[in-house]
Amino acid sequence: MTERHVHQLLDLKGKTALITGGSRGLGLQMARALGEAGARVLISSRKADDLEEATAELQAAGIDTRWTAADCLKEDDIRRLASDALERLGRVDILVNNAGAAWGAPAEDHPLDAWDKVMNLNVRSYFLLSQLIAKLSMIPHKGGSIINTASIAGLGGNPPEMKTIAYNTSKGAVINFTRALAAEWGHYGIRVNAICPGFFPSKMTQGTLKALGEDKLAAHAPLRRLGDGEDLKGITLLYASDAGKHITGQWLAVDGGVSIITGG
Repeated sequence: MTERHVHQLLDLKGKTALITGGSRGLGLQMARALGEAGARVLISSRKADDLEEATAELQAAGIDTRWTAADCLKEDDIRRLASDALERLGRVDILVNNAGAAWGAPAEDHPLDAWDKVMNLNVRSYFLLSQLIAKLSMIPHKGGSIINTASIAGLGGNPPEMKTIAYNTSKGAVINFTRALAAEWGHYGIRVNAICPGFFPSKMTQGTLKALGEDKLAAHAPLRRLGDGEDLKGITLLYASDAGKHITGQWLAVDGGVSIITGG
């Protein structure tokens, strides 16, 4: 085998990617990373208006982008999303499971329906969409990369003022889901890895950041900063490309070093 230049290993030209929760925040950042490396991308979320805006932004940057609205809490929507992705992309080489939800409530008073919503979106939807994309595309084509968005919240407990028992539990589940799926599907040539972000400003985290204080959270990190609009690009591209072709079943915290202090 002829060794390839690192630029060739990172090149995603000719590849396709499906990103859930891709219309804003971390999902949009990951979609941009994959598209900038040459992949054709399909982004999905619940709201068509958000998707149209994000698609226009990506297309203006020269990225071949399309969108499909789907609610990943609904099984029928997930099945339609998988079918749409295959119809519009031809195949799916890279799947980014990023759609997610959080809920804040003391554990003793946490509503059961809120628990179910968080677990169903953050874990169940990852399983079902991975299963469908694998059966319809990755297994027949003998390869692919699945990237799951977990969180440093899945590595341990939170500060007492952060009452997010369902979210923490779901993200811990995503990490072990990643390991188990990687072990089972490795013989198909499918790699499965997870990213564990720390605090990034986003619509989901704005309440937490306001309550805990952005400056305080940044000061707690060894790098003295929160995540920004570029910080997930490198790990996303590594997991998705041939530069990471021998990496599977792994998770990496992208958190400015917070987890080395908290023991994650």
